Order: sequence, then C-alpha cells, then structure tokens
Amino acid sequence: MKTIVQSVFAGAALVAAFAVSTVAFAQPQTVRIRGPIQAVDGSTITVRAGEAGDVKVKLADNVAVFGVVKATLADIKPGVFIGVGATPQADGTQRAIQIMIFAESQRGTGEGHRPWDRPGTTMTNATVDTTVSGVDGQVITVKYKDGEKKVIVPPEAVIRAYVVGSKDELKPGANVMIVRATKNPDGTFGADRVNVGRDGIAP
Repeated sequence: MKTIVQSVFAGAALVAAFAVSTVAFAQPQTVRIRGPIQAVDGSTITVRAGEAGDVKVKLADNVAVFGVVKATLADIKPGVFIGVGATPQADGTQRAIQIMIFAESQRGTGEGHRPWDRPGTTMTNATVDTTVSGVDGQVITVKYKDGEKKVIVPPEAVIRAYVVGSKDELKPGANVMIVRATKNPDGTFGADRVNVGRDGIAP
C-alpha cells in the first residue's frame, strides 16, 4: 500500500512539474530593442539595433507611443510617478543615475524596487512623497506598495519624461526604444508600446 501511495504522489508531482514547465515554456521571449528607425512599411518598422543589425518590428494595431523629452528637477513634484535607476549607497539611500517621469496614463507601471539592467544598480518605480534640498543634491522620498526609498538626485543625474505620443512620430530617423519586444517564429518582433525620442534624445 505504501508503494502505491508513493507512486500516486510521485505521479502527481511529475504532472505538476510538467504543468509548471509547460507554462514557463509557453511564456514569450522578450528583448529590448533600441536604435534609429530605418524604414516604415505599413505597421512594420525596421530598427537599426546596434550589433544586432536591422530588425523588423510589427506594431500592434493599438500600439501605445510615448515621446521621451527632457525634464528638470522642478518637474519632480509630490504625487508624480517616476522610475529611478540608481546606485545603492552604504547608508541605504539610492543615488540617482537616471529618472524617468511617467505620464499619468502610465501610473503604476512596474511599481516596486528591484535590480536594474546595469551591474550593481537598482530600479525603483514609485510615487514621489516628499522632495527637499540636500548637501549632495535634491533628496526625494518615493513610496511604492511594499515600501519606500530615499533618493539623492545629484546634478549629473539624467532626467527625462514620458509624454503621450502618436504613431506619426514613428518615421525614418526617429530614435526609439521598445522595452519588451516579443520574438515571433519568423524572426521578426512584435510590440504594443514604443518610446520615441524627441528633439534629438535617444531613449
């Protein structure tokens, strides 16, 4: 009887493991694509993505386009939702490298604190609670669902903002970044959101 019970549990575990593996396998592969648009053909754009060369990206019918514009410390006010790429400090604060101010329609995007895509750095997407002047730069406190962080914004920090854009901005020469492009079986990519730099900015 013991052997039968063990076999049943082993079989159940195998099925569960297979189900988890299947779900993981089914998740689409996503990549980040950044570079200037080389060509536009209907809803497909060709982006020169650095060492990857030219890649074709098929845009969703309802693709969301956001312009990336220059911003300043004055734009970082209590209540705005921001993303802070930073270097953790020994005292627990975060020293900002780059700050992105989200458009209101993007509020809540990626909320939380986690590692960034640069070694030894973090990304915090959160709402600004307070902002005061400090010795090393502006000090802002941001709050997210599970906590809060104090961020030092030095003079050299890059500050940008997202603004609602239009598909008309996606034309040859425009610099774009697609954070999560989905790879298709035919080698092209799919995207439902595109960030496009304005006034010479490369997002």
